[in-house]
Amino acid sequence: MQLSEAGLKNREEWTSKGYHLPEFDREKVMAATKENPFWIHFGAGNIFRAFQANVVQNLLNEGVLDRGLTVAEGYDYEIIEKMNHPHDDYSILVTLKADGNVEKTVVGSIMESLTLNSDNEAEFGRLKEIFTKDSLQMTSFTITEKGYSLVDGKGNMLPAVTADMEKGPEKPDSYIGKVASLLYTRFTAGAKPIAMVSMDNCSHNGDKLYAAITAFAKAWEENGKAEKGFYAYVTDPSKVSFPWTMIDKITPRPNASVEDILKKDGVEELDPVITSKNTYVAPFVNAEECEYLVIEDAFPNGRPALEKGGLIFTDRETVDKVEKMKVCTCLNPLHTTLAVFGCLLGYDLISKEMKDPTLKKLVEIIGYEEGLPVVVNPGILDPKEFIDTVLNVRIPNPFMPDTPQRIATDTSQKLAIRFGETIKAYQKSDTLDVANLKRIPLVFAGWLRYLMAVDDEGNSFELSPDPLLDTVCPYVASIKLGDTVDAESVLRPILENDKIFGVNLFDAGLAPLVCQYFNEMIAGTGAVRATLEKYV
Repeated sequence: MQLSEAGLKNREEWTSKGYHLPEFDREKVMAATKENPFWIHFGAGNIFRAFQANVVQNLLNEGVLDRGLTVAEGYDYEIIEKMNHPHDDYSILVTLKADGNVEKTVVGSIMESLTLNSDNEAEFGRLKEIFTKDSLQMTSFTITEKGYSLVDGKGNMLPAVTADMEKGPEKPDSYIGKVASLLYTRFTAGAKPIAMVSMDNCSHNGDKLYAAITAFAKAWEENGKAEKGFYAYVTDPSKVSFPWTMIDKITPRPNASVEDILKKDGVEELDPVITSKNTYVAPFVNAEECEYLVIEDAFPNGRPALEKGGLIFTDRETVDKVEKMKVCTCLNPLHTTLAVFGCLLGYDLISKEMKDPTLKKLVEIIGYEEGLPVVVNPGILDPKEFIDTVLNVRIPNPFMPDTPQRIATDTSQKLAIRFGETIKAYQKSDTLDVANLKRIPLVFAGWLRYLMAVDDEGNSFELSPDPLLDTVCPYVASIKLGDTVDAESVLRPILENDKIFGVNLFDAGLAPLVCQYFNEMIAGTGAVRATLEKYV
């Protein structure tokens, strides 16, 4: 069984093994899509293949849509060259359900895949052609939060960005420079309207995209590299919109256990590829069944009826409330809590941690007791029901191969939003007292203990990637298990850093408690477990 146009000709072979196949005339849809594309997506990664591409497939099957997707990859061209093209843009979505059932779908809604490579005249020329089309309604993105940044970790403009701003839109090298160039093509073709929709998992994502694109438009117009009016075009929401969105679907990297299932069915050429940029891709994606995509309904060129595929369209204020509900309380802080303590306690799967009564109780208290009182109900999703699903269905799903080590990546960049916003809400409240927060400081102490890179058994482990490791690790580098330290003095530079925690923990009155917990966690082997059991 080969995942390709030719290999799927024998539908019976696939359906007999339980695969759901595309139910539309792909040749006809492909011709219509190439002639009049309506949606191009940047970022050919797992979340796109598991979520947006599958939503479009369902709507094609139902006859709601008559055209499919165009995808472009701007960071790692090998994804297109080694995965999309050899498989004729098909992929397999394996949905791992909490009840143990596995749903296998061959997704064929991608009709054209391209590299966002200005050195490739044919492909970049095709992208420019797409951007001149009246039919194009939306451009969406899953390129990660750092994809929108024009500066490095120290705040200096990236060299490629500086060069692109100077030389203009003709042949840019930076990611956003190339996107801005395509938008300039649309401007010169008649200032046609379009929605630029970031679907990345970060706060106010539309603003991040807007800031990056408008920086290029302003620079190019000011130095005479773009026609007058380009900046006005990208800043006019009736022409170019930058909606906010909230996306939520757990999509771990392709797992060997899932690969085995497909191999036993007889699917060939499943070996994953690790590209030269260290991207791990396979012809299949594995994902949970729960998914949410809430989008600000701002589409100046109209939009398809994607709500029929389960996407939720609303106003900006509601998107903001949903995003805060998820990121600050109902999911992300619970994930981070399990990630930190999972690494310290030797867990290899997030789902296994939910069988640990102490860790389960810890995230329940942080979610329901400490977080929920400050959540603003967005109306379209109920916060308590959301936490219920997270804690009872999503995180405990034993078939989801998600690891604490993956979730622990970039923790220093997450604490301010995931916990700091709750602390600030307590500070502002007339009825809540910051001093009643006892478990959030426990997570902070756990993270500081994690930075020692020694688990609760006394074994060293590798810290997950994080841009601040070189800054924060030196403060705990000399501490050994069993040491007695003046934690308030030693840890002060970290604890008073409001960029890390969202607040200065000394000013908030939480630093002494964090230090007390930290001292108890370094008492010796087993001290992390003992501290958790004492206070949870």
